[in-house]
Parts: sequence; C-alpha cells; structure tokens
Amino acid sequence: MFEHLKKSLLLMGLAVVICCGLYPVTLWAIGQTIFPDQANGSLVRRADGSVIGSRLIAQPFTKDEYFQPRPSAVSYDASASGPSNLSSSNYALRDRVARSLGPIVNYKPGKPVGPDVETWFQQDQFQGAPHIVAQWSAAHSGLAQAWVKADPMNGDFVQQWATAHADAVAQWVKDNPDTTEPKPEDLATIFFDDWSKTSPGTWPSAVEHTKADGTVEKTIEPVKEGAEIQAVFFDMWRQDHPGVALEDVPGDLVTASGSGLDPNITLDNALYQLDRVAGQWAKTRNQDPELVKKEIQGVLMANATAPLGGLAGVKMVNVLEVNLELNKRYGASS
Repeated sequence: MFEHLKKSLLLMGLAVVICCGLYPVTLWAIGQTIFPDQANGSLVRRADGSVIGSRLIAQPFTKDEYFQPRPSAVSYDASASGPSNLSSSNYALRDRVARSLGPIVNYKPGKPVGPDVETWFQQDQFQGAPHIVAQWSAAHSGLAQAWVKADPMNGDFVQQWATAHADAVAQWVKDNPDTTEPKPEDLATIFFDDWSKTSPGTWPSAVEHTKADGTVEKTIEPVKEGAEIQAVFFDMWRQDHPGVALEDVPGDLVTASGSGLDPNITLDNALYQLDRVAGQWAKTRNQDPELVKKEIQGVLMANATAPLGGLAGVKMVNVLEVNLELNKRYGASS
C-alpha cells in the first residue's frame, strides 16, 4: 500500500511541477521573447514612457479635436459586459444618438447641419411655441436632471439659483411634499423653466476665461452657439424639420458596444468625424483648415488596417493611437 501511495505522490508532484511550474514559465518565456507587446497588455505609452491606455481597451474622448470611439453600453468599463436594454421607443436612446449626430451630421450633399440648429435654437420657437429650453426640460425631466448631475459646476450653479429664488423652491416643495429638502437635480425642471424666460434663446454652458495671472477659470454663462447646443437640441430641430434630407452615417457611430473592449472604429466612421476634428485643431493652432484636414486624413490612412491583412472585414482605426498621433503632431490638447 505504501508503494502505491508513494507512486501516486510522485505522479502528483510531477504533474504539479509540469503544469504549475514548467508550463507557465515556458509560455511566459515565449510571450516575453516573441510577443512582448501582446503579452504585457498591448500598452500604449506617452513619449515619457508613462502608460496612457491599451490598444485592446476603449476609452472615452469627448473634446472636439479628438476622434470619438463607438458608444459603450457599459461606460467603457473593460471589466463589464452588457447591453443598454433601451428599446427604439425609449427617448434616452433617441437622445444618445441625437447627441452623437448633432455636431457632425450633414445635409445631402455635405453642408453641416450644426449652424442651422444654432440659428433655429436662437429663434426660441419649437413647433410654434416659445421657450425651447423650458419645453425640453418639461418633456424630458430625466435628461434635465442628468445635466445637473453631469458636472459639479452645473449642480453648484443650480444651487446658487435656488438660493436666489427661495419663493420658487418653496412652491416646488409645496407641490412635492415628500421632498422637503430638494437636491439641485430635483429642481432641474423649474430651473430650466426660469432660465428659458430670463435668458431666451440661450443655454447655460461652461465658458473658459483666462485670468490676469494666466490661470483658466470656468463659469456657467448663457451661450447661443456651440457643440453642446447642436447635440442637445438636434432631435427637437429634426422634429421641426422632418422633410430635410440628411446624409447616412456609419452604423458604429451610433450603435453602442456591449463592452469596454471595442477600441476601434471603422475608417468610414473616422472620415465622417474628420471635418470636426480637423476644424478644431486648425482653429486652436491657427493653421489652414484644408491643410490640417489633409494631414489628419493621411494619419487615418496610415493607421487603417483590416482583419487578416485585409482578407476579411472593413478597414478600422484604433482611436487611442490616432488621437495620440494628433497630440504628437499638433501639441497637447487645450
């Protein structure tokens, strides 16, 4: 019996050494020798060597001078996976798509819609009724509350408004007795209703000012134009202009990924965003827009690849790598 036990223990020890020692070490050695980049997570580094991300994991970019990735249903969390579960009748889905399209969508055959959205917004008329901002917040209170919570600056601004409008807040509390101490987001609808009356044709947006000491200060001010207005009110503009013919857009520009592991966009998607990206870099760097557009288009073409060496699928570009190349060429984003 001892001999059988001895053989079993020897076999188990040999299996542990091979499976838990030699095999992992062999794979590690092969990976570090032949595929070091892939084995270490396909990390992307800045010029100083610090890690900024991975080629395998998407991350959000929101500034106009950057290409934006495909929308993510899990907020670009690489550890999560799941759908948005929003049906076509859910306005949150319609709003997300509209916000993506507003600043970049074009008429047929190519004129941008954004400036016309701004002009229409400034007229402060939606379907014949005034006060666009008030109509928007009343119809979509959840989106109005989301705006308040999206940035601490927004919440502070609404709180300051509440302090200066104690009577309006008191009436709201009277109408909502279950909430005796309302948070700023609770007051979103009455805030936007008052804003629409006192600042018609404008939107509360963060505006940057350079102070005397060179530091930049942000304040919420009334604005009449900008990408935020184009994004928020594109859907209402579309409802007021149902017969207008717009260009088709790439599917991955508006359809959400079910994970955070979707770092690439189609070349068609990137080219659709090209005018916005090139225009912003040209503006901030005071360069010729057409020259900048041509340069960035060259960057896209140089970085575009298709699966299996082009034998399958369509050409894709890695958003992080392209945006880093833009920073390398034009300097850090403002």
